[in-house]
Amino acid sequence: MSVHRDEGMKHELRDYLRSGHPTRSEEWHDAEPGDPLGTHPDIVEVRHELGRRLGRTPFPASAPELARVLSASHCPDEVVELLAPLPADETYRNAQELATAVVRARADA
Repeated sequence: MSVHRDEGMKHELRDYLRSGHPTRSEEWHDAEPGDPLGTHPDIVEVRHELGRRLGRTPFPASAPELARVLSASHCPDEVVELLAPLPADETYRNAQELATAVVRARADA
């Protein structure tokens, strides 16, 4: 997902997220959030932090590859450690998939 698309979705959903209910009179006008897990606050926060730290890192990549990139860029240990519980043989296509896996691994622990 691109930064521009992410910002666009955030703008579309801003009023809905603030109010907790649809803000338009006709349901078909409402933005559909898509993957409900993808908008979970923990995933959004982790995705933001990892996306900010990884920058334009080429995906797909495994957790150990991404951890090496984070370490090489002098990222704080607590951010690098987010990737520790992830399976080494799993490949992530983007920061969203990575963040979802991190949050699920935390929940399972």
